[in-house]
Amino acid sequence: MELPLVVGVDGSGPSLTAVDWAVDEAARHGLPLRLVYASRWERYEGALPAAGAERPSDRVMAQNVVGAATERAQRRNPDVKVSANILPEDPVAALLGADDSACALVTGSRGRGELKGLLLGSVSLAVAARAHCPVVVVRGDIAGLSGTHGRILLGAGAPAAGGEAVRFAFREAELRGCVLDVVRAWRRPLHEAGGSPPAQEETGHRDEEGAAALLDDLLREAMTDHPAVRVRGATVEGPAHRVLVARAAAADLVVVGARRTAAHFGLQLGRTAHALLHHAPCPVAVVPHRV
Repeated sequence: MELPLVVGVDGSGPSLTAVDWAVDEAARHGLPLRLVYASRWERYEGALPAAGAERPSDRVMAQNVVGAATERAQRRNPDVKVSANILPEDPVAALLGADDSACALVTGSRGRGELKGLLLGSVSLAVAARAHCPVVVVRGDIAGLSGTHGRILLGAGAPAAGGEAVRFAFREAELRGCVLDVVRAWRRPLHEAGGSPPAQEETGHRDEEGAAALLDDLLREAMTDHPAVRVRGATVEGPAHRVLVARAAAADLVVVGARRTAAHFGLQLGRTAHALLHHAPCPVAVVPHRV
């Protein structure tokens, strides 16, 4: 049985945009869609509720939110099987609790009640930084959300930690029939910045060759497994977070890997993924790799 695509809903505009994106993604992959609404009722009461009791108004609000999201999803694509859960839990805990039974988690860029000018909501950030399955934060401008650019961007990390992100990006590109741009950023060591011009040029050439070799190693197996995917690889000098945010323009999706260490329980999100989640003009997929 195929694991569902799980999307968090709370009735906010960004969460409804995430539902639309998730419906299209579920249809593309032939997956069921599961909507999850989570909230701690006792927060609104200021005290723990009696056993089995909830504030009726909160329950009604939850049912209305889920009902509207379900109807929206079914209108967008009647062929996608949609189910829904209302959970009396913290939203982050509820979504992280679903990651073992989900092919991916989808969230909006921010939720209901968060500051309007906020670039990224706390729930989306926490889920992207801690989940053990891929997380897609649906964000960006109208063009970035439309999925019509025909281009996916993959930030190429180290081969030992980037394999899952590569496989995710190739599957997406193959299903969408679009170009996969793969970018490996590189930088000269700081201690060589003050060297003579010939030495700097030689060092830069060597560093760029190393980045190209790493890129080849990272892509070799996936290119063999997905021969139909059109791949454009590039090595670019500069900080990875700046390079990828700039190159995310005119992309339908940007994919980046994230290391997950079993013994670490806090947020595990590198600078590049953090920058993309806050500034990319299109949806961002954070694909974890367990080490």
